[in-house]
Amino acid sequence: MTQTALILGATGRFGRNMAVAFEAAGWVVHTFDRKTDDLETSAQGVDVIVHGWNPTYDRWAKDVPVLTKRVIAAAKSSGATVLIPGNVYVYGIDAPSAFAEDTPHKAENPLGRIRCDMEANFAASGVRTIVLRGGDFLDSGPTGNWFDSVIIKNLSKGRFSYPGDTDIRHSWAYLPDMCRAFVMLAEMRDTLPVFTMLNYEGYTLSGQQMAAILDVPVGRMNWLPLYVALPFWKLARHLIEMRYLWNKPHQMDGSALRALLPDFVETPAPEALLTATSFQINPDKAMIRGRATV
Repeated sequence: MTQTALILGATGRFGRNMAVAFEAAGWVVHTFDRKTDDLETSAQGVDVIVHGWNPTYDRWAKDVPVLTKRVIAAAKSSGATVLIPGNVYVYGIDAPSAFAEDTPHKAENPLGRIRCDMEANFAASGVRTIVLRGGDFLDSGPTGNWFDSVIIKNLSKGRFSYPGDTDIRHSWAYLPDMCRAFVMLAEMRDTLPVFTMLNYEGYTLSGQQMAAILDVPVGRMNWLPLYVALPFWKLARHLIEMRYLWNKPHQMDGSALRALLPDFVETPAPEALLTATSFQINPDKAMIRGRATV
């Protein structure tokens, strides 16, 4: 029986990868146009709703609660399962370094609290929901995230600019892999708890390790321009707010997901990094120094 997914935010990095993953698995994919479509109407008859809407940080406080209510209403009306890409913001600066499903959500900063509230609203709604939580995204092309817009921005010039302590381990999720896993969870949704939270482990890599894989020297990003921009650029305040994650060692505990998807095979870290940097460097000249510690 053919299954159908409605993608919200299909032009964004997450929505685009989910559409590709669902189509590869034989699903029918519908994309939502906010300019012309009605959400509750579009949701009728679909099996899952992919909640890929992600406003810019400066609009989270205003937009996220509204979007949460709209998606919950559409899912209640249609009976669809909602798929949400979770992030590590919910844990907070004082969380342990290993993030598991039962790690308390104790974020106190504004962006962290918004994400905590969003997930709590879905949990209380009774809507069948799957949250798959991953670290910072690696994608197959430029999408404007931290990795391609800051870290490898000048990779073609031989520079790898890291936003924090280059020896601190950091959690990364290769989006094509994470989305494949999400589709597999969607296909077993009826066997999962009504509200399911799982962690996608991905890769745990320091800046030094990433630079070694790519065979480039690593340097530290200069945060001063962001502080200078504070008075006239709203987004700067939020980027600085999340700076702690670049200096807080952390990794995702993916044991629960591995138990559910024992046959899932992820892309090796060097291959994922090469793909994620292919638009900046010539893959034929890239030097991979062996396996990373993941």
